[in-house]
Amino acid sequence: MTISCGIDFGTSNSAAAVTGCDTRLVPVEGDAITIPSAIFFDEEEKKALYGREAQAAYVEGYDGRFMRSLKRVLGTALMDEHTVVNGKAMRFQNIIGGFLRKLKNNAEAVAGQDLEHVVMGRPVFFIDGDQEGNQKAQNELEEIARSIGFKHVSFQYEPIAAAFAHEQKVSKESLAIVVDVGGGTSDFTLVRLSPDRKEEIDRSQDILANTGVRIGGNDFDKDLSIAAIMPSFGYGSVYGEKELQLPRADFYDLSEWSKINFVYTQQTLRYFQNILKQSQEPEKIKRLVTVLEQHRAHHVLGTTEAAKIALTEQDKIEADLEYIETGLRVPVTIKQLNAAIKNDVVKVSGQIKECTQMADIKTDQVDMIILTGGSTEIPYVQQMLCQHFPNAEISQENKLSSVALGLSYDAERVFA
Repeated sequence: MTISCGIDFGTSNSAAAVTGCDTRLVPVEGDAITIPSAIFFDEEEKKALYGREAQAAYVEGYDGRFMRSLKRVLGTALMDEHTVVNGKAMRFQNIIGGFLRKLKNNAEAVAGQDLEHVVMGRPVFFIDGDQEGNQKAQNELEEIARSIGFKHVSFQYEPIAAAFAHEQKVSKESLAIVVDVGGGTSDFTLVRLSPDRKEEIDRSQDILANTGVRIGGNDFDKDLSIAAIMPSFGYGSVYGEKELQLPRADFYDLSEWSKINFVYTQQTLRYFQNILKQSQEPEKIKRLVTVLEQHRAHHVLGTTEAAKIALTEQDKIEADLEYIETGLRVPVTIKQLNAAIKNDVVKVSGQIKECTQMADIKTDQVDMIILTGGSTEIPYVQQMLCQHFPNAEISQENKLSSVALGLSYDAERVFA
């Protein structure tokens, strides 16, 4: 039997699973079955660190380049360019390839052999409203997979893979909607699950509709950052005798994982050092200058993300920013989070409505809501889903790893 694997390369987290005699998730970082999609290029050691190790090196202040949310670069013009990493120009293809090679190596350690067959997960839309860009993104991901040693590469939509993973446990035919709110995209699939058809290779008749939008957890991080955190760094403040408002672009870039490194320029730093002299709230601009001088924006956005996660269980928390300024703690509430992400959640809701209309089914016919992706834990998101599907049971099992499992089940069918 061909031993193959499924790889879920996510915007925020990634996972892998192997199939052959049995199907199981792969430990991808120590004993963990998920790994943050983060890379740190250590300047002193001249090596790349991945996942939690990369995040720790950055937080602890090691010299080097930290990168995250690289999946969002696929299909864009940046993939055709180089970026400077510790003084050397590197292609994004090689950077992403290094991360995927780690996943492949871990899968091969579990399989006990080289792996040549893979089903890669992909969102319904890498880029909204850009068919050419979406195909370009998939082609780039396939090229990267082949460059690290995979000879047979197939693709499956991530929400459909999640449905396949949950189907292993259903006892009767059910109508399910898969809600996959990842780091960079939100995808929705209406699918019929059946214990009698789960081994069939062609399941196209059971997939009733699927839609997607380029909105995910990273966008919620950005929304919350602008609403609750960036005002403490000068967002919305004024400077000079004419009380001119600071331009917003840099604050937005500092709140988006994939754009932070592009703000670290001498020109931007000099601009805000000059603004500091004219600002009517110099203490805030001083914090911003510290962020730029010490390259701490990923740390600040990580604190924002942690606040978002904490607010799934609490109504109010204090974001600890002591590493920027002694005593700096910013209160953040669930009301702020809900208000900040409202417009994005409305867009997500619109895509869910479109999905049900495409399938020509009534929302009360849906039996199950399958959640995957960390941001589906946000109460406001779950409230919206329950309003759409009042009769559906919510399944939250393996939210961060079900896609990888489903991709591996799919690999078993595809490469049989």
